[in-house]
Amino acid sequence: MRYQRRYIELSVNSILIIFNIIFFIIVLILMGFFGLDFKYIALNPKNILEGKYIWTLLTSMFMHSPSSIFHLFVNMLSLFFIGSFVERIIGSKRYLKFYLASGIFSGIFFVLWSFLFNTDLNVYAVGASGAIFSLVGLLVILTPNIPVYIMFIPYPIKIKYAAPGLLLLLWIISIAGNIPIGNSAHLGGLLFGLGYGLFLKTKFKRKTRILNEYFR
Repeated sequence: MRYQRRYIELSVNSILIIFNIIFFIIVLILMGFFGLDFKYIALNPKNILEGKYIWTLLTSMFMHSPSSIFHLFVNMLSLFFIGSFVERIIGSKRYLKFYLASGIFSGIFFVLWSFLFNTDLNVYAVGASGAIFSLVGLLVILTPNIPVYIMFIPYPIKIKYAAPGLLLLLWIISIAGNIPIGNSAHLGGLLFGLGYGLFLKTKFKRKTRILNEYFR
């Protein structure tokens, strides 16, 4: 009698979520028990502009606030729903490249924004939200009329309205409540997603038209 081994094939998005969670736990352990300095993980505009810790453009997108598990939970929940959909649309390999490029670009945008507008250069930023906003930006172009739910609003809103609305809402909340939110990273991510969406729409005109019509 033959026994066939069964393997669970995970999507790229599922692997990214698992990696985020594991990375978060490992960093917490290293910080708590081995004294790892947060500056080696989090993105800091001052450090980047001085040519220090360049790798944090990558590590910061997989780390979340060590003082709030809610930050990790919200981002991973968002990534689960949005990322899974985007991966099915553009394919696993393209999705992985796009996700990583999105996170790095939003980090660079965050640094340049801090430099150009003379904001606090010595602030630390972590989180996947820049990359997640890129996924949203992509959908704004490819499926602008798809309904989505945001925060505590009980009614679906077309993503072409929800995306800028959420960005603006978070910006207002951060200013009014003096809450450290990486708004410029969100903006950079959204712009990157819009740009990549336009690229795909131009390159695959027929496919993107069918996709748009399906979610009209």
